[in-house]
Amino acid sequence: MPDLMSDPAPETASAPSPKRDGAGASAPRVSIASIVTSVVLSLVVLGVIGIVTFEPDTFAQMLRVNPWLLLLAALTVVVRIFFGTWRLHYVSHNRLSWLGALRAQLAWDFFSNVTPSTIGGGPIAPTYIASDSRIPLGEATSIMLFAMLLDQIWFTLAIPTIVVLGFYMEIIPSSLGTLGMSAFMLYFLGFMTWVLIFGYSTLVRPHLLEKFVGRLCSIPGLRRFRERALGMMDQLQERAQILRTQRPWFYVKGFLLTLAVWFSRYMLVVVILWSVYPAVDKLLVLLRTIALMLGALVMPTPGGAGGIEGLYALMVGPLIPEALVAPTLLTWRLLGYYIFIALGAYLTVHQVHKTITRKKNERALNGESSSNGAAVVRPSESVEQTE
Repeated sequence: MPDLMSDPAPETASAPSPKRDGAGASAPRVSIASIVTSVVLSLVVLGVIGIVTFEPDTFAQMLRVNPWLLLLAALTVVVRIFFGTWRLHYVSHNRLSWLGALRAQLAWDFFSNVTPSTIGGGPIAPTYIASDSRIPLGEATSIMLFAMLLDQIWFTLAIPTIVVLGFYMEIIPSSLGTLGMSAFMLYFLGFMTWVLIFGYSTLVRPHLLEKFVGRLCSIPGLRRFRERALGMMDQLQERAQILRTQRPWFYVKGFLLTLAVWFSRYMLVVVILWSVYPAVDKLLVLLRTIALMLGALVMPTPGGAGGIEGLYALMVGPLIPEALVAPTLLTWRLLGYYIFIALGAYLTVHQVHKTITRKKNERALNGESSSNGAAVVRPSESVEQTE
């Protein structure tokens, strides 16, 4: 079975040009403003929800939280990270080590939380992966594109599932009415169209992406990126060819790992609510959480901040006592959002320090090589002068 991301031919072909292979890609930069904006938006909306729903008597119920279930909620975060790491390690055919895949997954989550949900962290993460694991940028991009494609496949299955089950259960709250269901159906059709285009251009006709990127890089101001971008597209086509040769089990296992990642995300909400309100309808919470996260994919704010909190109040809030909405929302965002911003910020600082140290060492080695070369030349020069 051919290795998905380790075909030697593409590496050899692209090695002579560092601009085209992206192996020396620098760590991506994320502005502090985007991080602060994301956190502040989330906290502001959360604060408003807390003020509106606060009831001293009901809030006391939070003090009777089940510690074991709360620990289980934290465990779902660990499980999510584990399966995300496994998936990246697997789809790269071990080109990413386990530690490299762990850092890549945490970086992906971080970038997803500080960029608009409509963009996500996928387009930015390859730069980090290429720099961290010292692989060509085109290869890192192909790994991320395939992982993103697996996510899109799950979404296309989740949306019709929610729509069909919605005829038997009140997944879309009645407060949203016919308008809410109509908007969801419209979103479903649009998303299905996008996934078909994305999958087709990634696996079947990657040269379409190359044409699009080529035209995009013809715009003044972007021309300086043209050579490097086209080099990435060349590698993407080569990786797409390898992807098409994989056996069905490769895709099945990749999809199962994707399901594990997403259900770990959903179960975090279910277990948090269960820990403070045992009577909650757990199946309905699960289905509404799936619908909530599907809706969050089109949020224009960094990480969906502000919008996700509002959706939580609308979708999940009616299933629990009103005073528990803000505390459970805060717990969910702490474990599923803020913690990944903190980990991502650490990784970013670590990667910048690592890059600076590597460059210093390279300069030191180059300087030492130059001095050794000069030392070799000087004796021969002195001999010629003596003669």
